[in-house]
Amino acid sequence: MSDAPRFGIWAAVHGARAAHHDPDEPDDASWERNRALVLEAEALGFDSVLVAQHTANPYDDARDQLEAWTSAAALAALTRRIEIIAAVKPGLYHPVVLAKMALQIEHIARGRFALNLVNAWNRAEFERAGLPFPPHDDRYAYGREWIGLVDRLMRGERVRFEGRHFQVEDYQLRPAGTYRPRPRIYLGGESEPARALAADHADVWFINGQPLGAVKALISDVDRRPAANGPLRYGLAAFVIARDTDAQAQAEHARLLALAQRDAHLRADTRARTDAASVMFAKTDAAASRHIGTNGGTAAGLVGSYDAVADRIRAFHEAGIELFMLQFQPFEAEMRRFADSVLPRLR
Repeated sequence: MSDAPRFGIWAAVHGARAAHHDPDEPDDASWERNRALVLEAEALGFDSVLVAQHTANPYDDARDQLEAWTSAAALAALTRRIEIIAAVKPGLYHPVVLAKMALQIEHIARGRFALNLVNAWNRAEFERAGLPFPPHDDRYAYGREWIGLVDRLMRGERVRFEGRHFQVEDYQLRPAGTYRPRPRIYLGGESEPARALAADHADVWFINGQPLGAVKALISDVDRRPAANGPLRYGLAAFVIARDTDAQAQAEHARLLALAQRDAHLRADTRARTDAASVMFAKTDAAASRHIGTNGGTAAGLVGSYDAVADRIRAFHEAGIELFMLQFQPFEAEMRRFADSVLPRLR
């Protein structure tokens, strides 16, 4: 684990981050907005940006959706320091094609690219396109074979493989290994197949926002497993509401919760498109009336005064969290607030 925590942002690929949004949050998923957002995040000192991957907006298909991999390539060319993480669903890309794309973006970024493997929860995204959407554990079995091939191909190995899902004959990708052995691999998901896959193939395991005790238990479980790529590192998704005082932060949390209730029908529509076996949604559905944000959001407890939020981040970091992947609302204004008032307390 690094000596100091790292901080990332979620790109505004859906426009407003979730089904509900502050009136001051532009419902804007455009490339122009995301380019400006990421360049500003880099200038403010953030370390990573995660570009979530969807072909259609998962919250409301009448709204715009940024495409992840073309945008990641453009961001790689425009930035100089920030890590570019592009999410990917194995069912949408052949491993040879995806590995080649990853290596090209790694070259454009000069060694700052990473992919985030997610084995998909949005059933409608696949079924409406006539693509297979197998049961949860079968998707992880597919993803295991897929990432095993992608990993070897990104390392520049000459690959011969015949498996259940893929047959690859004498394939080698060049250039590879210019800046490091391969791009970094992140993996999200908390089910048993996800934990096993993270230990076997990931460099960093993303955990959904939740209280410190639950995060410690998850890290303890995965730490006991042999890790194929050296010690596994950990990231945490979280929604931040930081103010001068705890009371001010709690008042803002209450205001956003009220906005969330206004748009509850959109959350129900999203749930109808979702795999019922998804651990992320099983957890967050029960907490939706108490928390803001996706992937656990404010369940991580980063709501409070600047000092309190910094203290909670330190506690998560001491438990093993290296990278905090943060959401804000309205995004740009609250990202600046965090950079101005919380980051100096941690660096």
